[in-house]
Amino acid sequence: MTMQQTINPAANARATAEPAKRARIADDKDMLRAARDLTKDIAEAKASIYWTDMLLSAGLGYAALALAILTDSVPLAIAAGLASALLLYRALLFIHELSHIHRNALPGFRKAWNLLVGIPMLTPSFMYEGVHTLHHKRTQYGTIEDPEYLPLALMKPWSLPLFVLIALLAPPALVLRFGILVPLGAVFPPIRKLVWERVSALSINPDFRRRPPEGELKPRVFWQETLGMIWAWCLIGSIFAFGWKPILVALAVFSFTAVLNQLRTLVAHLWENDGEAMTVTAQYLDSVNVPPPGRIAEIWAPVGLRYHALHHLMPSMPYHSLPEAHRRLAAHLGAGSTFDGANHKGMFTLVARIARSTMRVSRDQSIK
Repeated sequence: MTMQQTINPAANARATAEPAKRARIADDKDMLRAARDLTKDIAEAKASIYWTDMLLSAGLGYAALALAILTDSVPLAIAAGLASALLLYRALLFIHELSHIHRNALPGFRKAWNLLVGIPMLTPSFMYEGVHTLHHKRTQYGTIEDPEYLPLALMKPWSLPLFVLIALLAPPALVLRFGILVPLGAVFPPIRKLVWERVSALSINPDFRRRPPEGELKPRVFWQETLGMIWAWCLIGSIFAFGWKPILVALAVFSFTAVLNQLRTLVAHLWENDGEAMTVTAQYLDSVNVPPPGRIAEIWAPVGLRYHALHHLMPSMPYHSLPEAHRRLAAHLGAGSTFDGANHKGMFTLVARIARSTMRVSRDQSIK
């Protein structure tokens, strides 16, 4: 696909550089130095926060899901299903933290999360571990080798709704992957290779091919896939034991969660890079912070993901420290700085910006 690189410049030149120039933005050494020096004392993950947040989110989410399944009241079922989707969405997004925290930082947390959230939602941690870190590599972000990058702002307008709506298929696709394709792959190696390369990573780049697992990830993949397969069989078997209602309600809740996450992904970056390697500052400005005073971002981008650009500056910073890190850097660097250039008002303004870019690209291509 040929992609034109045209967006309108706005007030902050650094934040709205044309995509052709964005990759060549020089690093802002003052910002990088401040990010390192001003946050050293808040860089440690606090186990009490992680465990409490994850357990409450998962526990309340499953309770709300049970209520949505068991109640005969349609309004109550809808309300409980919505609450379940939001709570389980928050619990699920701890997978992002698992891909960054040191393996010894939170003893037992990875295993507990997989047993309580990852396996039940058929999204175990191996689907992100060893994948998401490629998105943070200095020479791979925004390139064809980045599993989590698509130049959406430079694509056709219809690509945006398709990108979001395809997430509706994620829950049944995961049941198919674990319940059918995993056991088939154990018998037929070519199927196993295809499944691993193409549908074993939470990636959005259709050209990404996952390499075979190595080291300590290899045994984790085995037990997580085995448990995922057993759970998928239980879900399929529940239809015969309890009828269609429980699994259909659960799939509806998880589909809503998947769409919400896809919307968050849509506005996590500006998606204006055309494949060229970028500096750290350019990567920061192509990423998005949605800081306070708005509060709704904490719902659609929980567990620190409302500070996604800041996260790209400090990938190992625990999620609970990102608000304080943002306050310190904003106060130190000031309004109008490079740091300020990645701050945006909210989801709707970001979607509108990306949509306008796709329409400009489409119009320019039709003229040519």
